Amino acid sequence: MFAKTLRRTLGVFLGALILLGAGNSFAGFSDTLNLREGVTAISNKVHDLHMLIFWICVIACLLVFAVLIYSIFTHRKSKGAVPADFHESTTVEIIWTTIPFLVLVAMAVPATTTLLAIEDTRDSDMSIQITGYQWKWKYDYLDEDISFFSTLATPREQIEGTAEKGEHYLLEVDNPIVVPINKKIRFLITSNDVIHSWWVPDLGWKQDAVPGFINDAWTELSEPGLYRGKCAELCGKDHGFMPIVLVAKTEEDYAAWVAEQKGAAAAAADAATQTLAMDELMSKGEAAYNTNCAACHQANGAGIPGVFPALAGSAIATGEVGAHIDIVVHGKAGTAMQAFGEQLGAVDLAAIITYERNAFGNNTGDMVQPADVVAAK
Repeated sequence: MFAKTLRRTLGVFLGALILLGAGNSFAGFSDTLNLREGVTAISNKVHDLHMLIFWICVIACLLVFAVLIYSIFTHRKSKGAVPADFHESTTVEIIWTTIPFLVLVAMAVPATTTLLAIEDTRDSDMSIQITGYQWKWKYDYLDEDISFFSTLATPREQIEGTAEKGEHYLLEVDNPIVVPINKKIRFLITSNDVIHSWWVPDLGWKQDAVPGFINDAWTELSEPGLYRGKCAELCGKDHGFMPIVLVAKTEEDYAAWVAEQKGAAAAAADAATQTLAMDELMSKGEAAYNTNCAACHQANGAGIPGVFPALAGSAIATGEVGAHIDIVVHGKAGTAMQAFGEQLGAVDLAAIITYERNAFGNNTGDMVQPADVVAAK
């Protein structure tokens, strides 16, 4: 009996040592185990709160285990211990009620302070609306009249396992969100379809994107850098293909980026008036299709039976051109087919439709020009 009791006691003691060791790792010796400190004042507050609560829990556990181990050894039956015969103790009850209450207060005060700081979006210098789509993000710079979509940039070959995976597999995008340093930036976060969650760990928070609602959050970065994140809500089949890349620039570099974006928007408007050759449409279409359409309809156009329809030999891709343009631009209500008219430019849409009508064995010979898409919009 004593040996069994000893084994149990040693097990409890070993567990306490392991917990203490984990605490040392969490204190900063192992970034793989601990909550990262991040790069903003808010993320540092969150990390400090996390460590405070953690050590309070460690100390509480050690005290409980110490009393438990002492009681097991001191008051075991083999030493002739006799259980005390009493029913209640007002003093003990006051002590074990007061101490936890004081501990909770000690935890609640810094937790409330941190939460209020996270929620304080007043006096922001700029605002960016973030809208979640399956499976990409749209960024609208409300003060700059800039708008663009950010889509996964990992090549399909890596996703399908036919190529070696890159360093930032599933964490790279074609258009990162760019922000200036030393500015308080307010984010207005919502969704176009299902619930998403915008999460960049280095900022110290995440915020749900809910259809029909706008949640807000803020950040302020002091140093230029690149930070990666992803959707933190299970939002559908390709939930893992919805990364976030945030780039912080100096105010001068940010101003240059804004000018570049506005110039690109003007160039895109000019491009919508051009007439493109078949080979150019097919080349652009294949690249845009693999980025925006292949996840559902597959790279070979075969679709996923029972889930997403095939394009190879389909009535849409081989039938009337106008109907094909309409469903790509406006989507189809009640299905997973999104409206891409807002998401992509006229050139990319024309190229995708042309590619779908002449790839996968369809070979209709039809060409769709950007002007046709503009007319459909």
